[in-house]
Amino acid sequence: MSAEMLLRNIYYLLKPAIPWSARMALRRLRARRLRRQFSSSWPINKVAARAPEGWPGWPDGKEFAFVLTHDVEGQRGLDRCRELAEMEMGLGFRSSFNFVPEGEYATPEPLRVFLGEHGFEVGVHDLHHDGKLYRSWETFKNNAHKINHYLTSWGAVGFRSGFMLHNLQWLQHLNILYDASTFDTDPFEPQSDGVNTIFPFWVPREGCTGYVELPYTLPQDSTLFLVFQETGIDVWKSKLDWVAAHGGLALVNVHPDYMNFGGRRSSSEYGAELYEEFLEYVAKYYSSQCWFALPRDVARHVSYNGKSSDR
Repeated sequence: MSAEMLLRNIYYLLKPAIPWSARMALRRLRARRLRRQFSSSWPINKVAARAPEGWPGWPDGKEFAFVLTHDVEGQRGLDRCRELAEMEMGLGFRSSFNFVPEGEYATPEPLRVFLGEHGFEVGVHDLHHDGKLYRSWETFKNNAHKINHYLTSWGAVGFRSGFMLHNLQWLQHLNILYDASTFDTDPFEPQSDGVNTIFPFWVPREGCTGYVELPYTLPQDSTLFLVFQETGIDVWKSKLDWVAAHGGLALVNVHPDYMNFGGRRSSSEYGAELYEEFLEYVAKYYSSQCWFALPRDVARHVSYNGKSSDR
C-alpha cells in the first residue's frame, strides 16, 4: 500500500470524529495554496484538449457534449432531488442522479420511477460513501458484489465512487457501461491524479469487453461555492466555453445536498439560483451546437463507435 493511500485510509477512519467546520476550514487553507500552485493547469489544463486518436466526433455533427450529474450524499440532498429535477425540466434539461445504496438514507423507489419516467437517469454512488471502498482489494471485491446487485436492481449502468476515489483496474469488476469517478484536472480532490483529457475514453477489461470512463471537466459545485466561496459562475462559464471550443465533454457534478432553494447561503450551502443561472447561460449560448445528453448516452456513443476514443 502506498503512503498516499495509507494516509487517505487513516483520514477516512478519523473523519466521522472531526467536526464539519474544522474539516472545511482545513480544506479551504489547503485549496487556496493549491490554487496558486496549479494556476496554470486549473481550471483549464491545455494538455487535456487533445482529442484521442480516431475520435469519431459527436452525434449529428454537434460540436461538443453537455452532461449534468448529481451525487446525492445524504438525506438533505435526497429531500431536494424532486425540486432540482423540476428546475431542470423547466429549463429543458435532464440529468443523472447518483444515489448511495447503503448510506444514511434509503432511496425511495417512487423517486427512481419518477426520474425514469421524466427522462432522467439513475446511477449508483459508491456503496456507503465513507471513503473506504478502495481500502484494500478484499474490501473492494466484497463490496463489488453488493454494488452489482444495486446496479441490477435499479436498472442502472453507471457508477461513481465517493470523493472521486478511483482505481480503473478494480472497477473492471463492476457490471457497468461507464464510470464517472475521474476528472481532467482537479488538484483539490483527495486522489488528485487527473486523466488529462476532456474526452470520454474506453477502459478495456480482460478479453474483449470494457467500460467507458467519463471524466468530469467542470469544477464541482462544492469546490467553487463551499471551498472557494465563489459568489458567481464565472469559473463555470469560462471552463465551459473552453471545453466547447475544443469539442470535448462538458460534464459537471452538482450536489443537491449543498444547494439551497430558499435563496439562503451558509457555510455548507449555496443558492440554487447560481446553478439555474448556469443552465440559462448554456441554453442561451449553446442550444444549437451542443449535444445535451445523459451519461449513458455518451457511453453508448463511445462503445458503438468501436471504442474509438481508447487512449
